[in-house]
Amino acid sequence: MEDITLPAAIAEAAIPLLPETAYYIPHFVSSAEEKIILDKINSAPLPTWRHLSHRRLQTFPSPLTPQNTLLASPLPAWLSEPAIPRLLSLPLVAEADYVNIFSDSPHKTPNHVLINEYSRGQGIFPHEDGSAYHPVVATVSLGSHIVLDIYAKKDDGSGEREAEPRWRILQEPRSLLITAGELYRNHLHGIAETEVDEDLNEKGVVNWNLLGRKEDFEGGKRRRGTRVSLTFRDVLKVKNLGKGFGFLGNGRR
Repeated sequence: MEDITLPAAIAEAAIPLLPETAYYIPHFVSSAEEKIILDKINSAPLPTWRHLSHRRLQTFPSPLTPQNTLLASPLPAWLSEPAIPRLLSLPLVAEADYVNIFSDSPHKTPNHVLINEYSRGQGIFPHEDGSAYHPVVATVSLGSHIVLDIYAKKDDGSGEREAEPRWRILQEPRSLLITAGELYRNHLHGIAETEVDEDLNEKGVVNWNLLGRKEDFEGGKRRRGTRVSLTFRDVLKVKNLGKGFGFLGNGRR
């Protein structure tokens, strides 16, 4: 599509100033695809949304159990297409076109998507994604930009984060951000609660040179709109209900 620009390999989109590993692709979905996905999300019945104090969310195919297990079920087509096939089609490095970012995950593909909607001024407290998932997160941003703050942990072994973020990643609408490895395991990420993001320049944003439209942030600040994120992950533990409960088809699918 005319407003999609993909690298030959994900390695070309690496953010070099971050700990291993993060990748940023600015034009991952087209404007038309963005509209289709947002229309689907916004047409969801209200009970589909879970309302939290600073955002609302939907979970597909379902929330995890208290044991961090996913009940096996396919993702809806409108959510898996086009993002997952496009993501898996990108080789990690050009020299090995059969290896993608999820090649080492248990199921070789994302099996879980979290949809978060942030209204202007909303954010999320710094956190880790935890051990329920393979340590690769692919996030598609829709609707508006956002700034993701990355926090290092203190060196005292407490596991607590430093007071201020070490790095800031600017995520444009229609972009893809992948975090993995060391960055996933040993750092926290959050979104500040502010209506206007500032210091949007080469010094203040770690992925500045990878942005698709630097001109949108001329003057170093930009007012937020409503931003929707699609977070694709591979849940480690999956339970097939047909096998777990004998009364469901005698264990057969």
